[in-house]
Amino acid sequence: KGSMSQPTLDTPERGRTVGEKFRAGHFGFLLNFTLLGLLLLLWLALGLTTKVFFTDENIKNLMRQASLWAILAVGQTFVIIEAGIDLSMGAVVGLAGVIIAMLLTNNVPIWLAIVITLLFGSVIGAVNAFGITKLGLPPFIMTLAGLTALRGVALLMTNGGPITGLPTRFTAFSRAEFASLPMLFWVVVIVSIPAYVLLHHSRWGRYIFATGSNPEAARLSGVNVTRTMCLAYIISSVSAALVGILATSRLSLGIATTGDTWELQAIAGSVIGGASLFGAVGSVVGPLLGATLLSTINQGANLLNINSFWQRIVTGVLIVVIVYLDQLRRRKRN
Repeated sequence: KGSMSQPTLDTPERGRTVGEKFRAGHFGFLLNFTLLGLLLLLWLALGLTTKVFFTDENIKNLMRQASLWAILAVGQTFVIIEAGIDLSMGAVVGLAGVIIAMLLTNNVPIWLAIVITLLFGSVIGAVNAFGITKLGLPPFIMTLAGLTALRGVALLMTNGGPITGLPTRFTAFSRAEFASLPMLFWVVVIVSIPAYVLLHHSRWGRYIFATGSNPEAARLSGVNVTRTMCLAYIISSVSAALVGILATSRLSLGIATTGDTWELQAIAGSVIGGASLFGAVGSVVGPLLGATLLSTINQGANLLNINSFWQRIVTGVLIVVIVYLDQLRRRKRN
């Protein structure tokens, strides 16, 4: 008999045949390849129809905006893979921006202010996980409550007004470059590499996939499902807190409404990138492509003077198509 303290979950979903695993991986690769092709075609079309798309400044602005949504989408993906959802991310962005702005204007060192803000993010993630695992609340309800409550807290802390007077060294970071690329892009790289290793090449990553596939089977295999879900929600909230810090640097002020509806962009980027809302399917590369695609659509609409509401329509259509393809794949597998 195997030891319950030494789980042997070698795959995201135990019990699948080799052929099924191959088809799942093939679907993910094909989707990422399709997204990359669509992204390149969109860039080409915008380059041909506008004079400024391929200018150095425009590309860097695109990278900066895509970077924020990409970090959110990666964090959201961890939660979606374990069959959850985090609607509080946008509110965490705003609250984190308020917290770090208040700390900095009270002469707290920048590094310490960042650490404290990220710790607040981890506490929020732990609270979300507690409500879901211990109180039995659905993830949708628990994080929806967080969305409204946290936004209210941020508004109370600022009385609805902005916090200005942030240190120049802090606000300059979002505009700085390294190797001719925005620093925000390098932050995405720094976040994505450990996220990829954790999700795809670690025991905890296997536990997250297993929990999303069948939490009861995972528990019987020795996985601490509660701890695994807590990890996923902490990663999601810390990602949102990091984006709040970066957004505050970029705006040069802290304001409670920063990140409004960004939780929807995070979910959209994750789902378009191949994460299944049914759980147990997803990657780190997919949401990076999905977030970049959404950012390109947004910027392209602005450059072409197209009503920005079209962006929402296109995003909605993409989500429907991706989820439909995921359902088809699951029906074939079953």
